[in-house]
Amino acid sequence: MYSPFTSMPDHSRVWVYQSDRAFTSTDVEAIDQKIKAFLANWTAHDQALLASYEIRYDRFIVMMIDEKQAAASGCSIDKSVHFIQNLEKEMNLSLMNRMLFAFKTADNVSVVNRTIFEEKMEKGEITADTIVFNNLVQSKIDLNTKWEVPLKESWHKALLEV
Repeated sequence: MYSPFTSMPDHSRVWVYQSDRAFTSTDVEAIDQKIKAFLANWTAHDQALLASYEIRYDRFIVMMIDEKQAAASGCSIDKSVHFIQNLEKEMNLSLMNRMLFAFKTADNVSVVNRTIFEEKMEKGEITADTIVFNNLVQSKIDLNTKWEVPLKESWHKALLEV
């Protein structure tokens, strides 16, 4: 059952899906319709899940549920993954590639593969203070406080030996 994003509690569980390209306004409209329809019927063991979503920076889909209302089960998580995979096919997107890195430059969000990310670091275009996105956050409070962080404070630093 769909609930507005702002009304979801801070403990809500989140999943962040990052797009390989920016969404167009047409994409956003289609994604909105498809996600709302999915969330309206998303269940775990025949119990409706209190769920919401948000599209951020025309690049990220954030889905969440209040697990105190009803916990996600393996089957319900599988349903959401299948939904995202179908969305990828229907809209020619890549939303599950965890080897693409997103970072901020001024007011822009860029998404590149690891090789290009490392090249940009070598050139000084990406520094330890560059804001990166930690798509591994688990809760709404973490989304609000730990999702956009400097590279030097993110999991990326270990992978890239910053």
